[in-house]
Amino acid sequence: MLFNNTSQKILPFLLLLLLAGSGAAQTGYRLTKKDDAFLDDLERRAFLYFWEHSAEKNGLTLDRARTTGEAPGKDESHHNVGSIASTGFALTGYCIAADRGWVKPAEAKARTRATLEFFADRAFTKDGWFYHWLDTETEERRWRSEVSTIDTALLLGGVLSVRQCFANDKEIVRLATKIYDRVDFPAMLNGDEYLLSHGWHDETGFIKNRWHDYSEEAILYILAIGSPTHPLSWKSWYAWQRDWREYGGYKYIAAVPPLFIHQFSHAWVDFRGRRERYKNFNVDYFENSVRATRAQRQFFIDVLSKEFPKYGPNVWGLTASDFAGGYTAWGAPPRDPQTDGTVVPCAPAGSLMFTPDISLAALKEMKRLYGDKVYGRYGFTDSFNPHNGWINKDVIGIDVGITLLSAENLRSGNVWKWFMKNPEIPKALKKIKLTK
Repeated sequence: MLFNNTSQKILPFLLLLLLAGSGAAQTGYRLTKKDDAFLDDLERRAFLYFWEHSAEKNGLTLDRARTTGEAPGKDESHHNVGSIASTGFALTGYCIAADRGWVKPAEAKARTRATLEFFADRAFTKDGWFYHWLDTETEERRWRSEVSTIDTALLLGGVLSVRQCFANDKEIVRLATKIYDRVDFPAMLNGDEYLLSHGWHDETGFIKNRWHDYSEEAILYILAIGSPTHPLSWKSWYAWQRDWREYGGYKYIAAVPPLFIHQFSHAWVDFRGRRERYKNFNVDYFENSVRATRAQRQFFIDVLSKEFPKYGPNVWGLTASDFAGGYTAWGAPPRDPQTDGTVVPCAPAGSLMFTPDISLAALKEMKRLYGDKVYGRYGFTDSFNPHNGWINKDVIGIDVGITLLSAENLRSGNVWKWFMKNPEIPKALKKIKLTK
């Protein structure tokens, strides 16, 4: 069912209606039939990762798997390691698949209920927050991982998406509400008035680092401010630092270079057309992500392609990923010292909802040039290096997830629609004065 490629004829006026709430409409880019077919194949493959690598008994999604489909073996450190952030993307993926007919709605709901039942009733929590990594089989903590604020927030992105997408299922609604309402946001302030800690370690207590500047944590503060049971003050939104960067005529806020900081929150929160309207704060965060993406591509063209000639206008992209030397949170600009010619496809893919013109061109060119070496069962490999021939043997769940959700928002805007239907979210945005 997932790879039934029977084409469907869509009347032009119907296509326009479908695009009305999509990222394509916001950016002024009109998807062609070939564009849509390319994205449909990419999305189906990305969804297949979550369908094949989420445990049926608890919904926990593997942190990574082979590009060819195999899970990490028993002798590998990643064996049975589930990521709660990947699980948040998986839950949202069930909505997409049910809506598009890739799986039966009853199947999607059954997987959703199993996931929510685990987090609502069995998973360890500290004040409603969850461990970053859990064993998909034993359901126990893995890698001495932290109780993570940001990974819990990304999980909640999926939890609240299914609460609205499957709103006719009372048990899904009940469980999703229980999970969100139980999160004690003030408990993670650890003495600060406004800024949340990165989390908690069993062995050492609160993590000293706080979410104190613009990064992927925007969704975390919106969830906290909108909480009906344990809210933070709306002033938390304005307590973190806004550092401006500029390259190639693009000025934007960013704490660090990787593109995922501009993508993850936007996968669920619809920032389109919204701008801060409080004192001297006046940022359009959707446009900010557009500029950050375009600046990275321009840096590849202007600077990095001189050092790595296979880079260019349609071969670009760095965000946290594997490379031949391990795993690193790199990006551009500026030039990361470890830059070695590697390309990370989920960098442009995660920005499809912002910059479909340059992101689609990049993905199509990578597939055209490197074919099935980099494009396989779950879409693009996590990373590859066209300069020395290195190709990652793995895909990573959160990178497959941002690809899936960004592509769907470009095509239909449905992820934004489902998440924003939760009344807590527009209420939080109103409190923040982040309005249209």
